[in-house]
Amino acid sequence: MILVAQVSDTHFDLGARNAERAEQVMAFLTGLRRRPDAILVTGDVTDSGQHEQYAQARLAFDIDIPVYAIPGNHDDRAAFRSTLLGEAASTAPINHAHRVGDLTVALLDSSIPGEPNGRLADETYSWLHGVLATAPADKPILLALHHPPAYLFSPVVDEISLDEPEKFAEVVAGDKRIVAVLTGHAHSSATTTFAGRPLLVAPSTASVLGGLWELDPPDHVMDYAPDPAVALHMIDEKHSLTTHFRSVTMGGRLGVLPS
Repeated sequence: MILVAQVSDTHFDLGARNAERAEQVMAFLTGLRRRPDAILVTGDVTDSGQHEQYAQARLAFDIDIPVYAIPGNHDDRAAFRSTLLGEAASTAPINHAHRVGDLTVALLDSSIPGEPNGRLADETYSWLHGVLATAPADKPILLALHHPPAYLFSPVVDEISLDEPEKFAEVVAGDKRIVAVLTGHAHSSATTTFAGRPLLVAPSTASVLGGLWELDPPDHVMDYAPDPAVALHMIDEKHSLTTHFRSVTMGGRLGVLPS
């Protein structure tokens, strides 16, 4: 079994709250009896793309499990690269792929500098086709990006989701090795299908965004009360995928029901 944890929308903002919640999530993951083989952070690492916010994130992500992150609409590519990744600053898309056992994980930068919605650039598609061409012929592939390519019944997120999802759908539908697409952005656990594959949307560690059935703008949009949460994706020897969503209690674990 391969276990991949997904963390999303940490929104490091130089404050203590969001940092503590992300640190609690990392402590939860490192403390599991069966640790994740990798942790994916699917965008909005920071709240406003400041170098100091990425420095805060870098400290939280400095654990002994590989952590792979991509930008979201709140991030800044140049600062992301230079401060979080320790690379030369650049505004080019931040795409990277990793082998996790038999699994290939391709992380795609769907951010558009200065815009809240998402799009996969032509160079990202070219890069992805190269990854798919060199990935093992009979082994599973996970694709991860920030912006969901499907309608989620979220009046906020659906207005700023992935542009041209049909173009991305052609790639997903055309490769049987792709077992699922992972995204963030919605601040809510959600599952649906996209191009015939599971689309799994991770919760945020920072807050929960209301859906169509509960939103009442400008009130009842974001809920900061719930504990942070993560997604845990398991791929078995037959390349079947099972996902669990887990809350990470800020007050610690209780093994006995209080009287």
